[in-house]
Amino acid sequence: MFSLEGKTALVTGASGGIGSAIAYALARQGARLALSGSNPEKLRIFREQLNTEIGGDHVEITCDLSNTTQVEELIPATLDTFGTLDILVNNAGITRDNLALRMKDEEWDQVIRINLEAAFRLMRAAARPMMKARKGRIVSITSVVGATGNPGQMNYAAAKAGLTGMSKALAAELASRNVTVNCVAPGFIRTAMTEALSDDQKAAIDQRIPMGRMGEGAEIGAAVAYLASDEAAYVTGQTLHVNGGMAMLG
Repeated sequence: MFSLEGKTALVTGASGGIGSAIAYALARQGARLALSGSNPEKLRIFREQLNTEIGGDHVEITCDLSNTTQVEELIPATLDTFGTLDILVNNAGITRDNLALRMKDEEWDQVIRINLEAAFRLMRAAARPMMKARKGRIVSITSVVGATGNPGQMNYAAAKAGLTGMSKALAAELASRNVTVNCVAPGFIRTAMTEALSDDQKAAIDQRIPMGRMGEGAEIGAAVAYLASDEAAYVTGQTLHVNGGMAMLG
């Protein structure tokens, strides 16, 4: 079940905490991966690690998502490498948190450009070969704050909410070609960033979550693997919330 044997996938932000967990999940199900990120050394190390631990012939493709030219070249580069693209995972994202009255224009622009605009460009480019092949999966990583909002994150919440709406619109456009477009919305996930928090800060976060703990990257990876699989062929335009009950959203 949920086998991805013979499938090719592009994962952005692949060497990060959640991105690497998604990559592991897809690779374990048999997908061949193009691992994308802005740090070539981190990508190389992660790709070698993935090839050693899971096996397969995965590749890395460096891309700065704030650079429009590089973004536009990413899907063609993946197609040149694999000859096909079955799965696109928009995972990369940044935060530039600030209260609204203090938020600088560049803090807004950077988050929208990388978290929303780059995803749009990749989805648009991926849609063409997927429509031609009459199959494909597009999965975007949003966030619980895209649905609930969060003080100090107007830019991030706007980008994630926009990504959800954008995915629904594209899902309606591509459904007749058997291409599905969905989102996974994590809550608090244990990463290197959250590990840097104090014990008191971690405890305060855990108290906000009915399950009493932060999620693991592998739990996001499992959700993505499901949506990328043949078993999810009738699921499109949806957001799968993985947040331990922190926000019980329909």
